Amino acid sequence: MTFQLFVFFLFSAVTLLSAVAVVTMRNPIYAALFLILAFFSSAATWVLLEAEFLGVVLVLVYVGAVMVLFLFVIMMLDIQIDTLREGFIRYLPVGLMVAIAMAVELILVMKSGVFNRDIPEPSPLSVSNTESLGEVLYTEYVFPFEIAAIILVVAIIAAIVLTHRRRKGVKKQDPSKQVRVRREDRVRLVKMKSEEKQ
Repeated sequence: MTFQLFVFFLFSAVTLLSAVAVVTMRNPIYAALFLILAFFSSAATWVLLEAEFLGVVLVLVYVGAVMVLFLFVIMMLDIQIDTLREGFIRYLPVGLMVAIAMAVELILVMKSGVFNRDIPEPSPLSVSNTESLGEVLYTEYVFPFEIAAIILVVAIIAAIVLTHRRRKGVKKQDPSKQVRVRREDRVRLVKMKSEEKQ
């Protein structure tokens, strides 16, 4: 086993374990942090497969922007963890059935022969994978690319709307009242007799 193959298996195992931790963690903040770890290990796997552009984009876009937005929304939503724990066991059979169905579908697709194609020979022109990816993305797949951009904008707007909704029982400060405060409103001087030493 070569060192490159060992590193590939290492990052693949970290990706799988962190992905399992994302769906099994009951604390949403821990789940988001494990998702960041899954993104980092997936980016390292892509770099090993000589897809450097995809690895860098995964780290910059998803870890640097999307996951920061996810953590911001999770912190602002003030999710009650106790209520999440109550319904976990109740939905476990349905979740297991969906997971088994998805696993069977993936196995059937992978055994269908679609993935058993020969690896094409590299072109004699020295074209980087970034350039070839850009040509395919902005010519053949420009419409799905624009649809994905619109969906991301809608998701960002929805996150902003969720964070700015009014919640009951939240204490907040009014800066205008703080500026108008007087010393007499905050400080009260009390005269007391001095104690005598015995």
